[in-house]
Amino acid sequence: MEVNGKDDLNVPLLRPPDDVVVNIPQPTNNKDKKIRMVKFKIGDIKCASCATTVESVLQKLDGIENAVVSPLQGLAAINYIPELIKVKKIREAIEEAGFPVDEFPEQDISVCRLRIKGMACTSCSESVERALQMVDGVKKAVVGLALEEAKVHFDPNLTDTNCIIEAIEDAGFGAELISSENDANKVHLTVEGVNYPEDLTIIQSSLESVVGVNHVEMNLEENKITVTYDPDFTGPRSLINCIKEVGNGSKLYNACLFVAPIRREAQQQQEIRLYRDQFLFSCVFSVPVFVFSMVLPMLPPYGNWLDYKIHNMLTIGTLLRWILCTPVQFIIGRRFYVGSYHALRRKSANMDVLVALGTNAAYFYSVYIVIKALTSDKFEGQDFFETSAMLIPFILLGKYLEVLAKGKTSDALSKLTDLAPDTAHLLTLDNDGNVVSEVEISTQLLQRNDIIKIVPGAKVPVDGIVIDGQSHVNESMITGEAIPIAKGPGDKVIGGTMNENGCLLVKATHVGSETALSQIVQLVEAAQLARAPVQKLADKISRFFVPTVVAAAFITWLGWFITGQAGVYPEYWIPKATNKFELALQFGISVLVVACPCALGLATPTAVMVATGKGASQGVLIKGGNALEKAHKVKIVVFDKTGTLTIGKPEVVSVVLFSSYSMEEFCDMATAAEANSEHPMAKAVVEHAKRLRQKFGSPTEHFTDVKDFEVHTGAGVSGKVGDVTVLVGNKRLMRACKVPIGPEVDDYISKNEKLARTCVLVAIDGKVAGAFAVTDPVKPEARRVISYLRSMSISSVMVTGDNLATATAIANEVGIDKVFAETDPLGKADKIKELQMKGMAVAMVGDGINDSPALVAADVGMAIGAGTDVAIEAADIVLIKSNLEDVVTAIDLSRKTMSRIRLNYVWALGYNILGMPIAAGILFPFTGIRLPPWLAGACMAASSISVVCSSLLLQYYKKPLHAEN
Repeated sequence: MEVNGKDDLNVPLLRPPDDVVVNIPQPTNNKDKKIRMVKFKIGDIKCASCATTVESVLQKLDGIENAVVSPLQGLAAINYIPELIKVKKIREAIEEAGFPVDEFPEQDISVCRLRIKGMACTSCSESVERALQMVDGVKKAVVGLALEEAKVHFDPNLTDTNCIIEAIEDAGFGAELISSENDANKVHLTVEGVNYPEDLTIIQSSLESVVGVNHVEMNLEENKITVTYDPDFTGPRSLINCIKEVGNGSKLYNACLFVAPIRREAQQQQEIRLYRDQFLFSCVFSVPVFVFSMVLPMLPPYGNWLDYKIHNMLTIGTLLRWILCTPVQFIIGRRFYVGSYHALRRKSANMDVLVALGTNAAYFYSVYIVIKALTSDKFEGQDFFETSAMLIPFILLGKYLEVLAKGKTSDALSKLTDLAPDTAHLLTLDNDGNVVSEVEISTQLLQRNDIIKIVPGAKVPVDGIVIDGQSHVNESMITGEAIPIAKGPGDKVIGGTMNENGCLLVKATHVGSETALSQIVQLVEAAQLARAPVQKLADKISRFFVPTVVAAAFITWLGWFITGQAGVYPEYWIPKATNKFELALQFGISVLVVACPCALGLATPTAVMVATGKGASQGVLIKGGNALEKAHKVKIVVFDKTGTLTIGKPEVVSVVLFSSYSMEEFCDMATAAEANSEHPMAKAVVEHAKRLRQKFGSPTEHFTDVKDFEVHTGAGVSGKVGDVTVLVGNKRLMRACKVPIGPEVDDYISKNEKLARTCVLVAIDGKVAGAFAVTDPVKPEARRVISYLRSMSISSVMVTGDNLATATAIANEVGIDKVFAETDPLGKADKIKELQMKGMAVAMVGDGINDSPALVAADVGMAIGAGTDVAIEAADIVLIKSNLEDVVTAIDLSRKTMSRIRLNYVWALGYNILGMPIAAGILFPFTGIRLPPWLAGACMAASSISVVCSSLLLQYYKKPLHAEN
């Protein structure tokens, strides 16, 4: 018998005789051509002839590699070259042939995050954005200056991450891929023992045969394998074991997780070291220049030797200053030339252009002075070598301190990232639940459904459910809740939290990028990248600022030079050993340097970075600068009732029958109808009905299946239980279904509504059979929060699907004056729009599920009590805890941040607005005070440092209600 290849293992031994096989072409690995596949459904395919017709039409198109159409399902699989043909054209060709395209895929959009190197100011970040938007296929690009990252949305059919990185590098900046959207269920493995291409083929076919593996990419040069998988079926650990098992005899393979060589923190440290080393290296030259220019000439006779003439009028002092200044100007200052070249090539201007212009003007004028002194025996002139020799070190010192401070703005995010432990104790259990083995493995190798042991004092590695043990878990690092939470079997635990006193066995439910901690980090990173509307001001200013500064510097030089030549000001104004041209040049260079708008670009993003990080550490996740800016304008907060103002765990406090049905039958009917509902009140009714059934009937649980089950939004549920129609819900449902409500039922409802209870009516075959009175206690902090919001000049409104009497009773209890009751989810959104029509900024606080339309309609949507489900799309702000105090925290933090941003603009523009006139010499005629270029450089550096340090003060933010307590 012949030995079959591994691929034969995937072919079924017996095929049904009527099985029709469509060979789906696989994308070819062609280095010269980038080939992609598209699949869609074609209508009116009635036979094999129709399929052949479509195939022949497609094959005639330029750029189509191959196409296969199934005659049974009408499915088409087409390989094409995106550079030659677009998907839209393929569709049009099929439709022109007379076949409609039924299920056309929406435009495929991918997202990637990149680290950008070499950005100095807002002008740089705008240049990167422009370069990205010019790439064919890029739909949206956002560049964060403070974060030094870019988020790019692109069409993978038209471009890829390599083209995007190339475009950034062409614009003169460095770029490095951080992550792409498809990395969620993707693992990169390094393989050992691979020497030949055949080895990789064996490993690839082995991995592809694993259940749950979707795609395998091989890289022979780096011995690296990238596997895309379904986490429900497999995971990194299983894949590594699969590779190890392939080896046999002399061929042994090993695999481990591929770890990216450079992390963000390491790069930050590298950048800090670079600026520090450049500054110290520049000091080696600039300190002697400072001594020779400004110290020794003031200390005769120690400085007399500097005036010794070497040839004609060229002195030792001038020659030494020239020799020492040149390395600073061209070696240490090279980065400014490179930056200027790329900026001017992009037809823009940035800090590098201003510094290069200023230092070059001073340096080459000084070189002209040297040449004149060397060739003339009567010429007297003052050089400015100390200007560039001291200006560049001051700018480097400023950048060093700025980078140092900027690193601290992401401290909160770094702390969140470091919360997850590196290792975990993995248990293997037998069928009886006994521990068979225990092994310590990397947290990255954990998979869904793994059983993990968490000892006292250890951190929880991933999200999961406790299956055994009792303990208290400190969740303060994730939720901001200071008191440890008791955990037992069935309770959820969050990755990154600390187990305090007991041993827990936890079943992993979310691993890798799916954990709450990973999602929080991703959400905060996205928020720090999102641009606040207030930043548009800085962007507008920076666009025309640099050209304006260059013009102002030229006008300053021209003004002083012309007035000097015309004799407008007296000769004694001119300092000793300086002429009119040199005095004018010094003023011009000072204006050029002091007015650099670097700090302007940092004013908003640094504050947003610190605020979002601080908020995340306190359980308040703010999705970017836009949400932050809108929240500070909020004048009305709309609260949902159930689960927001109330605890959200309703309890049945009384049951009454209005018919001849027994309590057992009544409970069975109610339970069967409510069992499929997710509403908290339905769950409370089901739980209570189960307890009553055990009390009045047999303890054996038996629930009849419900047919024609229907949810009536904001009213209740209905369905057929056996032969009878059962309705469970409020008065609105009964009226809608024409169920009469007698005086006895009405009296029972009124009595309970006055006690802030909700009545759940049960109607069987068109008659009210009984009712449950449900109460949901108000949160203890609710009244205090409403009162505090009132002190912040914010009014509160309650909107609920419950009846008016119950809603009013709860509103009175917490101190809310305005109530909208008996409102369905879409009605809540309409109420919010009505309030917005009055010109008010409205925030909506809800649970993020039933309240999604209202959260989207509001100016600021706050999803409360998110717990581990932090990726709530509808919300602008996600509150992890169910504590209403966080609503106040979110609004207060946004107000503090916006006032901090305004202060930052004062710092950023203050140096420029005050510094420019002084640098231009406005005080010189009256006081003799002028700003030397090197001191102007120090002012420019100080403005950036002031802004970053101002933003860092937000790290000391305290919750207002906690501070009050």
